[in-house]
Amino acid sequence: MRKFTLIFLLTGSAVFAQRPLTIEETVMGGRKFAPTTQTAQQWRKDSKAITYLSSDFATLFEKSAATSWKETTLATKSEFESALKAKFPNEEFSVKAFPMAINWKTANTFETEIAGKKNNYKVIYDVVAKQITNAIAFDVQGVSAIFSANNNSAWLKGNNIRITDASGKIIEVTNDENQGIVNGNDYVHRQEFGIDRGMWWNEAGTQLAYYRKDETMVGNYPIVNWNEREAVNKDVKYPMAGMTSENVTLVIFDVATGKKVTVQTGEPKEQYLTMVSWEPTGKYIFIGILNREQNHMKFNKYDAKTGAFVKTLFEEKASTWVEPQHALTFVPNNPNQFIYQTDFNGFNQMYLYNTDGKLLKNLAYKDVIVKDLLGFDAKNTKINYIGTANNGLDRQLFQVDIKSGKTVQLTKVSGTHNASVSSDGTLILDQYSNVTTPNEISVIDVKSNKATNLIKADNPFTGKVDMPKMELVTITSADGKTPLNGRIIYPANFDATKKYPVMVYVYGGSHAQLVNNRWMGGGGYFDYYMAQQGYVVFTLDNRGSDARGKKFCDVNHRQLGVNEMADQMKGVEFLKSKSFVDADKIGVFGWSFGGFMSTSLMTQHNDVFKVGVAGGPVIDWKYYEVMYGERYMDTPQENPEGYAKASLLDKAKDLKGRLLVIHGAQDPVVVQQQSMNFIEACIKAGKQVDYFLYPNHEHNVAGRDRIHMYAKIADYFNTHLK
Repeated sequence: MRKFTLIFLLTGSAVFAQRPLTIEETVMGGRKFAPTTQTAQQWRKDSKAITYLSSDFATLFEKSAATSWKETTLATKSEFESALKAKFPNEEFSVKAFPMAINWKTANTFETEIAGKKNNYKVIYDVVAKQITNAIAFDVQGVSAIFSANNNSAWLKGNNIRITDASGKIIEVTNDENQGIVNGNDYVHRQEFGIDRGMWWNEAGTQLAYYRKDETMVGNYPIVNWNEREAVNKDVKYPMAGMTSENVTLVIFDVATGKKVTVQTGEPKEQYLTMVSWEPTGKYIFIGILNREQNHMKFNKYDAKTGAFVKTLFEEKASTWVEPQHALTFVPNNPNQFIYQTDFNGFNQMYLYNTDGKLLKNLAYKDVIVKDLLGFDAKNTKINYIGTANNGLDRQLFQVDIKSGKTVQLTKVSGTHNASVSSDGTLILDQYSNVTTPNEISVIDVKSNKATNLIKADNPFTGKVDMPKMELVTITSADGKTPLNGRIIYPANFDATKKYPVMVYVYGGSHAQLVNNRWMGGGGYFDYYMAQQGYVVFTLDNRGSDARGKKFCDVNHRQLGVNEMADQMKGVEFLKSKSFVDADKIGVFGWSFGGFMSTSLMTQHNDVFKVGVAGGPVIDWKYYEVMYGERYMDTPQENPEGYAKASLLDKAKDLKGRLLVIHGAQDPVVVQQQSMNFIEACIKAGKQVDYFLYPNHEHNVAGRDRIHMYAKIADYFNTHLK
């Protein structure tokens, strides 16, 4: 009897230990409750072995076929630190962890970057010899360094470019004193069009191509820093829709001669230069020239020596927009062929071209969208990539044969896969999760499809946190035919006979997807926290969101907010059909485009939404920047009706419920002018609205202040909706 009593007490205490998330865990929970995994895992080049970091980031482990995938130590932080000291006896390093970002160059060597007291370095480390075999240095104050095959490094100092050559000599590439002339920076065209760099070495490392951005003609926009004794204004360049934009050119610098050539990209000056790609021989450089209207792209070939235009390889035109996102990927050992990615035919997919512009092979597969091109197999005859599946909910590993165009799906289990193929093409390192699987890592034999499990993570919340039930749902959009992906998180201790308030969490804009078939369904910790506070938490990816193809977005052209809201209201219909939903207590929360959506729903569907929180909201698209805004809305001059319909300034008078507007006081993305103008409109309309600023934060509220923000939002819903 006493034995059974003890078991009951132990069981009861375990159940009692289950608790809700704390408000701190809405921010810190991602680290605290991360499923068991292998950090920074990757294939070791030219081997059937994978490497990853220990949980304390001090050791590089290996698992290989030769050891039946047992864990062994490959290298340690102390060994790496000793190698640095031996290579650079007069330098000081502070190595707090084994390098996380490593790139295997051979079976025994990897490259990584490390900061010293005197210089920064890119080093090659041999894990067998335990020594640094090669190093490239650049100035300790340099940023955005890129490295060439012949040991040159190009880096930025302010708005200018410097090169440290293999001998250690520093070459001043540009010397522009005017801060309105920016060289080599990746913040060009506000990083739209897939731009993630501002400099490119040719394959030989003899020439450097770089962006030269002239924004002297763009007006100064004030961003106030409140931390100084007297507040200091920091001007930024912020070209608004329909106003004068920056002028960008591409310059090629020859390291040996010091000569510069400006590529002859022509007029008008207000155009976008994208997809910059060196031809492997270095004779030519390719650039996508997109007009400011963003509906006509010419993909051009230029002579790298003279900068002269050679020919247009192909063009893309659209009645909505053309949005190039990817540089070329040349076929290894074949400088005359490249892979071009485009959504011109409806989905971002791959096409094989030659350098004369002839389409050689359509490598597209069904409606699969290429999300991540992983590279070629050992024989350079096949391409591996991560693509969409299951109506955009899943990510799977695919492989396409370049010659035949035949595609096979290499991973099978429904979910979100992050997979890669070994150098010899025989093994797959597959990591995936889905709504019921926290994390699973396996090595799969391509030929036999036999899987060796390496990690099968337990539910990290078991015995710690009582997580609410979540399920994915499908809802038909307002067009009556398009399936939309949704997620519903039920309140804690859910009772179907009760009625619960609702928090709709929304984004709704392009290049974002909130609902996925992965662990937690794509939901954030704050979503689950609010469900534990007694809310039904609902999210719907409306038309215009990511991973569903171009037509899914095109319907919103020149009328942002219209179809997005119509779809969200279909989500509301779904909610109202549930007996457990209190239709009189529906609220909405969103940030950025989601802030625009929240404010739109609060003003234009004021009979439905009683409480809203809008973070960093776009209020009027004419106050938003050129590149993003004009893609979807054209200019205010071209589309006055669309801008007027989307503007929320004249709709402030329709606000009925309680609305909290939050903004970062130094936001350079959605400038504070947006929300300030809305507050002014509310005052003039006699409408009460709540407003809160986060000093010293830009577009997102980060760090521990984010805990404060979530506490404020939760309190707002609890006070005015619950």
